[in-house]
Amino acid sequence: MRKLSGIFLVGLCVGAIGAVAITIGHGPAQPPKAIAVTEALTTMSESASATPEPTPTPSTTPKETPKETPKDEPPSKVDAAELDRLVGSGEVSAVVFDRQRGAAIVSVHADRAYTSASLVKLLIALAVLDRGGPVADVQRMLSRSDDDLASRFWSAYGGPAIVTGWAKKIGLTGTRAPADPGRWGDTRITAKDVVKIYQYVLAHAPGSIMAALRAATERGSDGFRQYFGIPDAAHGRPWAVKQGWSCCMPTRMLHTSGVVGDDSRYIVVVLSEHPASTDYATASKRVTAVVSALLG
Repeated sequence: MRKLSGIFLVGLCVGAIGAVAITIGHGPAQPPKAIAVTEALTTMSESASATPEPTPTPSTTPKETPKETPKDEPPSKVDAAELDRLVGSGEVSAVVFDRQRGAAIVSVHADRAYTSASLVKLLIALAVLDRGGPVADVQRMLSRSDDDLASRFWSAYGGPAIVTGWAKKIGLTGTRAPADPGRWGDTRITAKDVVKIYQYVLAHAPGSIMAALRAATERGSDGFRQYFGIPDAAHGRPWAVKQGWSCCMPTRMLHTSGVVGDDSRYIVVVLSEHPASTDYATASKRVTAVVSALLG
């Protein structure tokens, strides 16, 4: 029994070895998938813990972070109906021209025609200085809105031809000489054309014109307060103005025009016409409210 048992045990061992050999030689050589995945995850985790990567910051687009409008920049959109409401039963036209952009950023009823009142003095000044007229008197006519000087220059330098000649030279399409040759204040103008006049003055005219507009006095030569509109609404920003007013039948005209901002960046023109029943104090406040809406 003992001898047989030994042979039997040896046979078992040999059979086991053979079975192992067969298994190794013919079995699949693929490692278990679970182990492979586990190793890969472990390697990535160790690498991340050794040199952590910062979490990327999401980029923002211009739409998500819109630019803020500079404090000194007027709003680019003004509701025409809002401006109409500000002048009550009157009429109003307004243009704000940004010289830096080279474009109008506000334009409301820009081609509507009005009686110019004293705004035609800008054309009179151009005519007088172009022919070597007295600079000091021209400046006084502008800064104090002196009617006597304007009448004298009108007669001496061509009358209605001043308007027709300079309208052609500057390219004013809505400006007309007065029907009565002696009434320079009845010249017809538009807000769009007044902007063109300022563009010409700033680019080509003698600096004495803009110097006079920067020195505009609070009271005109007739005692009228001419700081309505742009001066009252500028709120500390530099300005230069030529104002206009006339009365009384059938309507009152009240105009404010000039430049606002550093380097005369904005040309601002507001022309308005009011019923004769609207007094000048009320009309002045309304024009100032319009300019405040334009300048923001």
